[in-house]
Amino acid sequence: MAAPDSDSKPRYRSDDGRELELLKHIFSLPDLERRLRNNPAAILDEIDKFSTTNSHLIHVGPEKGAIVTSLIADRKPSVMVELGGYVGYSAILFGDAVRRAGGEKYISLELNPVNAAIASLLIDLAGLRDFISIVIAPAHLSLAGLLGKGVLKDGIDVLFIDHWKDRYLPDTWLVEALGLLKPGKSIIVADNILRRGPSEFDYIPWVQASPGEKQAILGAHTFKTPTGIDIRNIVIKDGVEGAESAGIDLELVPGNPELVYEPVTKYHTGRDDAKGKDLGIHILTDNH
Repeated sequence: MAAPDSDSKPRYRSDDGRELELLKHIFSLPDLERRLRNNPAAILDEIDKFSTTNSHLIHVGPEKGAIVTSLIADRKPSVMVELGGYVGYSAILFGDAVRRAGGEKYISLELNPVNAAIASLLIDLAGLRDFISIVIAPAHLSLAGLLGKGVLKDGIDVLFIDHWKDRYLPDTWLVEALGLLKPGKSIIVADNILRRGPSEFDYIPWVQASPGEKQAILGAHTFKTPTGIDIRNIVIKDGVEGAESAGIDLELVPGNPELVYEPVTKYHTGRDDAKGKDLGIHILTDNH
């Protein structure tokens, strides 16, 4: 879920109906079947046009989207997961790129059932229904549930974070605790890293910190989850219910301070303004 740009259009307000208006607009186009059906690029173009001329949408957009698709083409991820699917723009753009790169699946996690329904219809229109899966639930429950069901047993190659800003770090901690990241391979892409209000859960300091600094960050928080517990194995064996029965608070678990990330600077917009620096890309290193 991207943050709105500053422009002449009204600022975004959640649940004000513009997402449904987008859906009506797309499906009212006279050349829908001829021009849009099974054509991801054409659908994305119509979403961009709607956002520019009608109501501003909080989607990733073509500029930053192109950065991620370049990364996908180079890295050829097998499994990509996004936190915050919104109306399906990023799922269509990145899911199509992952499929073309020979990937296995794209999973979109979305909390809002209305947005998820809109995304599902647009993804189907794009011809990507068999490749993209949408899971409707809070991200922490979805991530644990997917691991418990074996869907994410081989981990995540690219994680795209674009949901609630105060969940960037807690959900990153959960991904770490579940062992879903692969050293030397997994990449986390976080959108809108400069556009968030004050939060006790600051994502960027965590991915930039050393193991010692991460220990201090974790020490500043109180966790209900018992120390020394193997969250990954419990979830694999007993699922979400088993984890909760074991006293694991999936909404806030401590991350792994031994994991070290490095910034990936190859992919950028070329802009030196805030928007150009608003996409954080980090790879999990082997140095732990």
